[in-house]
Amino acid sequence: MEQLTGLDAAFLYMDQENSPMHIGSVAIYDPSTAPGGFVRYKDILNFVEERLPLANTFRRGLANVPFGIDHPYWIEVEDFNLEYHVRHVALPKPGDWRQLCIQSARIMARPLDLTKPLWEFTIIEGLDHVEGVPEGSYAIISKIHHSAIDGMSGVDIMNALHTINPGDTLPVLEDTWKPEKKPTAVEMAVRGYLGNVKQPFKWVEMAGKTLPGLARTIKGLLTKEFSLGQAMAVPRTRFNNKISAHRVIEGVAFDLARIKEIKTGVPGAKVNDVMLTIVGGAMRKYLDSKAELPETTLVAMAPVSVRTNDESGSLGNQVSAMMVQLGSDIADPLERILSIANHTQEQKALTNALGARQMSELSKTAPALFTGIAARLYTQFGLANSTKPFFNTVVTNVPGPPIPIYMNGAQMVKYFGLLCLFDGLGLGHVVMSYDKEVTITITADREMMPDPEFYAECLQQSYDELELAVLGASQKKAPAKKKAKAKAAPKRKTPAKKKTAAKKKTAAKLAAEPSEPSLEQKTG
Repeated sequence: MEQLTGLDAAFLYMDQENSPMHIGSVAIYDPSTAPGGFVRYKDILNFVEERLPLANTFRRGLANVPFGIDHPYWIEVEDFNLEYHVRHVALPKPGDWRQLCIQSARIMARPLDLTKPLWEFTIIEGLDHVEGVPEGSYAIISKIHHSAIDGMSGVDIMNALHTINPGDTLPVLEDTWKPEKKPTAVEMAVRGYLGNVKQPFKWVEMAGKTLPGLARTIKGLLTKEFSLGQAMAVPRTRFNNKISAHRVIEGVAFDLARIKEIKTGVPGAKVNDVMLTIVGGAMRKYLDSKAELPETTLVAMAPVSVRTNDESGSLGNQVSAMMVQLGSDIADPLERILSIANHTQEQKALTNALGARQMSELSKTAPALFTGIAARLYTQFGLANSTKPFFNTVVTNVPGPPIPIYMNGAQMVKYFGLLCLFDGLGLGHVVMSYDKEVTITITADREMMPDPEFYAECLQQSYDELELAVLGASQKKAPAKKKAKAKAAPKRKTPAKKKTAAKKKTAAKLAAEPSEPSLEQKTG
């Protein structure tokens, strides 16, 4: 058994009826590249089963400590049933983008069963009228509990389930997995007692590791290398209250090469600054349309991955965070991106001073009983409605594979990331790159954002204005690809069914780092 860290367990404690704490993705596949041009549900089951040894997440469940006196443990479950975790549905006609978003939102709104391994895949057929997607394509909605993975380890799991070429073969893997007998309540209580005895020693050790970072931070504040001003000036918006149990999902795709051109046109800017500028402009437009735009800038929390290469296959979260201003108080997009680029550099200096790794490790030492009670009271009493928000939204940047990848021989043609929400966070953004595209996918509370299509238009308009401001009208290209109001792709014949017997090799470790560090990657 392996115990969850304080950070991983916190996601479990935050898991409530209105805020299931799983993250995921929407991956769309074109089966025309598969053997026979067709992929069956059974083929996908077999494909996933062959790759179970490549990711520990798939067959691990939870063993709880009585009364929550210590954090739970991961245990290899005895009654693993793959077909429970891999499900199969179809969209109603006409099978367009809006219907896919609605179905994805319903799936993501349903909590996972915490008595089983904490993941589900839902295969969705009938994508016949999604713009830019061949007719007859299908999607796979993944949902994995945030206690088990972060953004970067999610990419590792995705790579384990894909191949570089449609016909690649997988060497025979020896499956050494063995189920574990679930410990009794008495055994878990003893573990919990011993864990609490050791806890003070962990705090002393961690205090010693964080003192140098604290000293660097004080020095940086005194020399005005960075400041904590924005942490004290986060405005309240409609997205920073107690959330409902209902979700909406929407996404917009942009040409990655064009995004990089915009980045190059702004001295000192990074790709992440471009995406933050688009989000800041979109939130400005949306809130202004509701007559709710704050006078001060909105603030986003940006996760920072501290996962090392040696930890690429491990469960849990290796992540810290930094707060970045979105420049929503600035109308001009060029001024906004310059402000964001300057501010993100300042915040990176602050994060480096504190030590992103040390902040992540410190969060793992949180005591179980206190964390669990605090999370439940925060939701039960609706404290998000009365406490000052620490940030207004989340913008997480996850780099995906830079080349096309395949599952069961079917090429993945689109890739969108999905977030979990909680009280005080009613809107989240995932920036996901794949092949030649970069997408911004939003997950929002349906009561707070009843019009996600309009917000997608705000994202598109924000991008258009930034492109025009940086590159000028003479260089402006065709609008970025928007997924709403989809049209059907040219119809093609569906070849006869044919089951593939060939095994494929994994595309693990395929995702390459972008030319500049992403907000989800290690920062020094």
